[in-house]
Amino acid sequence: MSKMKVTEVIKGVYWLEIPEAELFILCGCPEDTTKHLMRLRLIMPTERDGVSFETGPNAILLSDVTLQNGKFCNLAEFPVLQMLYKQGMIIPNHPNNTGIKPLLIGAKDQIKSQMQYIYRGNYGLVSEEEIIATGETPERAKMIMRMKLSFAFGRILSTEELLDHKIVENAPVEIRNGVTVARLRTNVFEFNYENETETIDLTVVRGRNDRSAYPLGFQSIPRDYFSIVHSGQGDGWDINRPCMASILTFQGKIYLVDAGPNISYSLAVLGIGINEIEGVFHTHCHDDHFAGITSLLRTDKRIKYYATPLVRASVFKKLSALLSMDEEQINNFFEIKNLEFDTWNDLGGLEVMPFLSPHPVETSAFFFRVFWESRYLTYAHLADITSFSVLQNMITDDDDAPGISQESFDTAKKHYLTKVDLKKIDIGGGMIHGEVEDFTDDQSDKIVLAHRSEPLTNKQKEIGSSAPFGVVDTLVPDDSGNLRHFAFEYLNMYFQNLDRHCLRTLLNNPIIEFAPGSIVLRKGRVPENIYLIITGTVEKIRSDDNVYNIISAGGFIGESTGIHALPSMSAYRTINYVRALRITAPAYRELIEKNNLSKSINGRAKNREILERSWLFGETVSPPVLNAISDAMVLHKFDKNTDLTKLPKDSIFIVSSGEVEQLQNRAITATIGPRDFFAEEQVLFGDTGNFNYRTTEPCRIFEIPKQVISEVPIVMWKLFESHELRNRVQ
Repeated sequence: MSKMKVTEVIKGVYWLEIPEAELFILCGCPEDTTKHLMRLRLIMPTERDGVSFETGPNAILLSDVTLQNGKFCNLAEFPVLQMLYKQGMIIPNHPNNTGIKPLLIGAKDQIKSQMQYIYRGNYGLVSEEEIIATGETPERAKMIMRMKLSFAFGRILSTEELLDHKIVENAPVEIRNGVTVARLRTNVFEFNYENETETIDLTVVRGRNDRSAYPLGFQSIPRDYFSIVHSGQGDGWDINRPCMASILTFQGKIYLVDAGPNISYSLAVLGIGINEIEGVFHTHCHDDHFAGITSLLRTDKRIKYYATPLVRASVFKKLSALLSMDEEQINNFFEIKNLEFDTWNDLGGLEVMPFLSPHPVETSAFFFRVFWESRYLTYAHLADITSFSVLQNMITDDDDAPGISQESFDTAKKHYLTKVDLKKIDIGGGMIHGEVEDFTDDQSDKIVLAHRSEPLTNKQKEIGSSAPFGVVDTLVPDDSGNLRHFAFEYLNMYFQNLDRHCLRTLLNNPIIEFAPGSIVLRKGRVPENIYLIITGTVEKIRSDDNVYNIISAGGFIGESTGIHALPSMSAYRTINYVRALRITAPAYRELIEKNNLSKSINGRAKNREILERSWLFGETVSPPVLNAISDAMVLHKFDKNTDLTKLPKDSIFIVSSGEVEQLQNRAITATIGPRDFFAEEQVLFGDTGNFNYRTTEPCRIFEIPKQVISEVPIVMWKLFESHELRNRVQ
């Protein structure tokens, strides 16, 4: 009988158990890993000496790379919390507290990154100086630090006091009790125990979408004037629902409140394309509200990031630790919008007031309001609040001791119980979450209960409502035709010099809705209609040469083939509910010919096809952005064995045909073929990183200047991911 057992959790994540050696290793830990383990019953309730707790891993093997498919590979915060608290490894006098700490296994840089990320996840900002640097007064910084120390039982612990680690290189290293591990190559590890071996490969195929820990049904949400879509009512341990979150629509535009795990899946089933997101309001940096932040970078524009400077500093320091990236670089991925505490910040008619919510890390709760028909309609989002009983126990008159003042308690309580039209509250309980009983006398019109995995009790049901995933509370309906407004904006961006009356002609066509999984245009068919996507996402599939693209709001389907009455080379299929403007191909063709646009559209279409065939540009980059890039592309032709060191130093290069070798110290470190790219280090860091390039056969290579892609987050994000993978020692 084998002494080692491997179970696949999801692609790129495995469970390795070696009971004789008392080792249970979680191999890979992307978002929601603990939920997957619970669903597979690899984490289960148990009891010993009259104490109830959970089973689970006691070690984590980290991925060698930070990102795969644009998502974090290593998010150990919740698996570590599960070990420390739900398994009891840190709880005094617990039968599972044997002195053995949770163990991180992996490359030195990844262990260092995870230790710092977990440290920031536990504490956020860790000194009065860091708090003051965000613009807070010294007096308020002292108050915040006293509160944080109270949650931390009086002392900020280093991560090393909580966790052990083992650095893995190419030679075998012992983990515990005779079990060894060695790296065979990037992300491939060999475990050995008593002459048995198991090989674990943490690589995830590019473009693969892993299954969610919980299934969600497709829905088509309205684009209201002001409404709340309930996109998550669970917590980090809820295997049936996403973590607490909300989606606000204001004048039809989409705003997120927090970016928790699996947010890309939640958005997809709600029919929201990533390019439709206007902004995100961030409450705090715990993973159940933070782990999906990379999904917000998979867009062709900078999403507005709304937070107080205090919260933003905490979030970006954690993100900086995860990516081993300077905080200033992270700023470049977002359009930063600072909010002021305890003030109504006017965002063009949508007003938001953040207030400080007592929590172990810097946390804002939010009030949102819109003025309509002579009064304000208000939504309160109270994520990660603290119960009144816990806060009362923190009250102290000693201004130098950990805790809070009576005034701070009264202020928090007043904020929590403010009467509003709609309020969502955290009722997770325990030391750092809210209790529903505190809101028994709350006079708000509707209270929604969230941040809890257990079923509601009858007492809780008397106080607040449930909100299944996708339920919408409409505070102000849309009577202005938001979808047509968006269609006009997309057309105006695409045809920037077209007369307004021509745009109105295009706009005077029906808007239709496709169900998820519908084929909009079959491969080999001549398009009868051309579609402008207004909401939702469509996949472009060409299996013959392995082309797969994601087309989101603002994209066209069947434009080039429709104009020329040619069979479509690709199939177009909806991912979710899609609303699109349908224009007959003859009408579109006539408008193009009448305005002498055929030549420019044909030229751009050829270059766009080159871009769309590449992984770098083949996802959620809208036609106007692709047009700007295609206009800047320069074609270079090279013979075999040509040294490419004289190419411009502020561009990337896409290989259209042929092959290029990347060399460092005369050793070949990568081979770049058709549809792939090189020289990303020049765009990211402004230097060649001691790399040289040469052709191995005749090549056609397109140069794309840095200035046309530096403002496109998804492209810059993919460059960063590829650079990390190529530079990992094999």
